[in-house]
Amino acid sequence: MIEVREYIDDRGRNRFARWINRLDKIATRRIDIAIAQMQAGNLSNARSVGRGVSEYRIHFGPGYRIYFGMDGDTLIILLGGGTKSRQHLDIENARILWQEYRRHKRREV
Repeated sequence: MIEVREYIDDRGRNRFARWINRLDKIATRRIDIAIAQMQAGNLSNARSVGRGVSEYRIHFGPGYRIYFGMDGDTLIILLGGGTKSRQHLDIENARILWQEYRRHKRREV
């Protein structure tokens, strides 16, 4: 089983939660199902978008995406989400958050 956590940035913001909380119940349910699949190790809908960030594609509605990084083999850090139309901007934001996460982790060790 893979642990999934939402990333909270330096200012205490959780961009993943902020995104998902704006969605309707049906979209939220689809995303919850995708996260459960990720926890079970099913990353067949995921692909790398570079610099340690991956994108999990959900084939529903406007093409929802979940952006995440893998910390080892058993921990997924959720960085944000979006849709196909905002993909480029969402990927750049996720990359910035992933670098921030990694910097914080190095300081803790």
